[in-house]
Amino acid sequence: MQAKAIEVNGRPAGSGRFPAVCAPLIGRTSEKLLAEVAIVAAKKPDILEWRVDFFEGIGDTAQVIGLAARIKQAAPGIPLLFTRRSSREGGESIALSEPQVIALYRAVCASGQVELVDYEMGNEPAQVREVRELARDNGVKLILSFHDFQGTPSLQVLGQRFDQAQALGADVAKVAVMPHNMQDVLTLLSATLQASEKLEIPVVSMSMGGFGSVTRLCGWTFGSAMTFAVGESSSAPGQMPIEDINAGLSVLRKAFGKPPL
Repeated sequence: MQAKAIEVNGRPAGSGRFPAVCAPLIGRTSEKLLAEVAIVAAKKPDILEWRVDFFEGIGDTAQVIGLAARIKQAAPGIPLLFTRRSSREGGESIALSEPQVIALYRAVCASGQVELVDYEMGNEPAQVREVRELARDNGVKLILSFHDFQGTPSLQVLGQRFDQAQALGADVAKVAVMPHNMQDVLTLLSATLQASEKLEIPVVSMSMGGFGSVTRLCGWTFGSAMTFAVGESSSAPGQMPIEDINAGLSVLRKAFGKPPL
């Protein structure tokens, strides 16, 4: 199996290393966000994810675009993934309506300050199509995602979610679920392997929480193209420090006969 890497600007993220390591940014104010960027960028993740639903100024589009530019200046060469996670899929509550969120995405994509955006495939089909088009029009890669913080759906349902992302025009399909036991973890990994072999686009997956922590280290061996690691603050249960992730990945890569990170 030749797993598919996430491409940014026509090249694999992370200079081709697999999986790409993504670190979240969750600062609630501009000062906290920029301080966080300085700390996290120094640890050299392959991708930075700005979880803008944590940001108190999310309603000020000009401020958001200005901060995106400052993140890019503080982390030169590191692609930026822009994400508003909805409260129904584990994100923070915000005052914006969905049309307002899409308008924010449109402005941010047009600004040229982000390389990727994440949007939930569970939104209305017309909204997903609109985000698909605005991302495509601006040369931005689209991750269509599904999150279940309550449990792990069946293997069939997880497969359908991966398939759905590709059918909706995603550049990357992402699935994140909460396991209640190791059988749930195995279900997620099985679905990942099947999707990575079947789909034409890269897949990203993780089991969250303590049970699922193993997927953050070994998910790539089942085809997951990206893992999330803590640079300073966690954005989801079970994320581990980037130093620990890099060490674990290095051990596994050596065992698999892969070049070191």
